[in-house]
Parts: sequence; structure tokens; C-alpha cells
Amino acid sequence: IIVALKVSVVLIFIFLGWKYINNDNLTPYIPDNTGTFGEFGFSGIIRAAAIVFFAYIGFDAVSTAAQEAKNPKRDMPIGILGSLAICTILYLLFAHVMTGVTPYTTFAGKDGIAPVAVAIDHMGTAGADGVPQPDYPWLNRAIVVAILAGYASVILVMLMGQSRVFFSMSKDGLIPRVFSRVNPKTQTPAKSNLMFMIFVSAFAAFVPARVVGEMTSIGTLFAFILVCVGVWVMRVKMPELPRAFKTPLVPLVPILGIAVCLFMMVFLPMDTWIRLLVWMLIGMDIYLWYGAKNSKLGNGTPYRPGMRIARIVSLVLCALLVVAGILHQVTVGFDTDRTLMYISIIFAAVHVVVYGSKLGRKENP
Repeated sequence: IIVALKVSVVLIFIFLGWKYINNDNLTPYIPDNTGTFGEFGFSGIIRAAAIVFFAYIGFDAVSTAAQEAKNPKRDMPIGILGSLAICTILYLLFAHVMTGVTPYTTFAGKDGIAPVAVAIDHMGTAGADGVPQPDYPWLNRAIVVAILAGYASVILVMLMGQSRVFFSMSKDGLIPRVFSRVNPKTQTPAKSNLMFMIFVSAFAAFVPARVVGEMTSIGTLFAFILVCVGVWVMRVKMPELPRAFKTPLVPLVPILGIAVCLFMMVFLPMDTWIRLLVWMLIGMDIYLWYGAKNSKLGNGTPYRPGMRIARIVSLVLCALLVVAGILHQVTVGFDTDRTLMYISIIFAAVHVVVYGSKLGRKENP
């Protein structure tokens, strides 16, 4: 029902707004770069695509329900690729109508819940004072309702998918067992869902929307890179493993996936890279201090084989964090606030001391 509501409002906006498109507003279709990397032009397009990439994270969530599908080999590709194609077409048409109804410059600074309201206000005839009188004022309210419904459906899907991911990780011993405990009545990870609800709510309440969006996008792009690497490695290392769905043209498809995701990540602001690297180091902390010891594939100690490589990877991440902090400061200028750069250097230095001191320890087979 929620999906039908969202799609209906999007289609109504496209159909009603199409006749108000002014071709002059679409010229040039791609504004020239201002001279600053990421502001219009080709670099602006790629940066914008990377920033709003979080809009596509619902498609991979479909795969988390593969165990519940009757025929995953047939249903998963249809569900993921079909919904991806439909939504991409709707996104393109929606953006085309928005920028055709009113110039793209009118959207500058409109960061509220529904910037599309600006386009709806221009879908009408101009009065004596030259100000357009909207022909469909009710559409603004419908858009807001659809957006709120969209938020609700996306949050539900993502929380469901994330709780299942943590459920599997907890079963493997990589994170605490509380994430794999199920409610005896509903047979669902209720405690895990509750913790995610509290964390996500607090995060959304106190972190700026721009930061949340960029962190989500770069995290998703990096996760997709890891998936592509995993598909490639498993096809080489475990070719006989039974698969409900087999990725075609391996390793070409994984290589293309890695290249495209990394290409988009490069265009994201440098402060977003800093947050990604800090988040990754926190993840490495959890693995090295808890997951390595409690993993079902381990030997019950934090010195299982491979820990030296994991610590070296952490040290490389520390070096990248320092580089990202300095590059960010170079981008914004050293005469501006340097807090983020100092945090990056201090955070990396602490981890270098901790992990560097344990590099020489022997691993237990």
C-alpha cells in the first residue's frame, strides 16, 4: 500500500507537471562547471549521483529476504533488477520535470523535506505581479504525505535487513549474542530491532541530514565494492558451492562494479571520506577485540592466523585517515576550522600505537 501511494504521487507529479516544462529552463541541460571541483559540469553530476546513492540502498535489502522466497533463483533477479529499472526511470523523469518547470537555480538552499514544492508552486500561470499561481496546491500536501510514507517504508525495510545481517554475524560469533536472540513468541530478533530503532532515531535527530546522506552513500558504495570482491573470490576459491543465483560474466561484472563504485566515491567530499575511515577503524576495533576471539572460525584467542594482516590493514587505514584529514583541510583552506583534521590525526595516532605495539605477537594456529 505504501509503495503504491508513493508511486502514484510520483506519476501524478510527472503527468501534471509535463505540460509546464519550459525548454529554456533546460538549457544548458548540464550547466558548466564553476571552476570548483564538484560544482556543476561532469564532476558535479558524478558527485550528485554519489551523494544521493543512498536512494538505491533498498534494492540490496531485497537480497536479505532470499531465504524467505519460494524460488530465489528466479525471484531475486526479477525483484532487484526490475525495481531498479523502474525506480531509475521514475527518478530521471521526476528530475526532468522539476528542472523543466523552474530553473535549477531556484532550488538553491531548499533543503527542507520537499524541495519539489518549489516546482509545484511554479506549475501554474503568472499573475499580474508576475508571480506564478499554482494550479495544484493540493499536490504539495500529497507530496509531503508520500515522502513521509517513503521514509517509513525505507526505514522498516532497512531495519529489517540490518537486523538480519547482525543476526548472521552474531551467529558466527563476530558480534555479541544479543543480536541473535529471538523472541520466543514472534521468533524475530526483537531486542536487536529495538536497539537499532533507538540508535537510528538518535542518529537522525542529532546529525545533520547532509552528513547522514553522504555517510550512507559512501558506506553503501564501499559495501558494494566488498560484495563484488566477495563474489569474485568465492567464485575462484569455492566454484563448487551450490548457488541459488549465479552471477554471470565473472570476473568482468565484479570488476566493473568495483570500478564504478570507487569512481563515484572519489567524487564525494573529503570530510565524508574521513567519517568512512573512522567508521571502518571502529569496525576493525570490534573485530580485533571481540570478533576474532569469539568467531566460530577462530581458536578462542585474539591471535588466530590472519590477525597480523588485519592489524596491517588497520595501520593502512590510519595512514589514509591522516591523508584524508590533510586533504580536507587543503580543500577548505587552513585559515578555516581545523578540528576535523586534528581529530583525524589524533584518532589515527592512537590506533597506530595500539595496533603497532601488537604487530610482533605470534599467531596461534
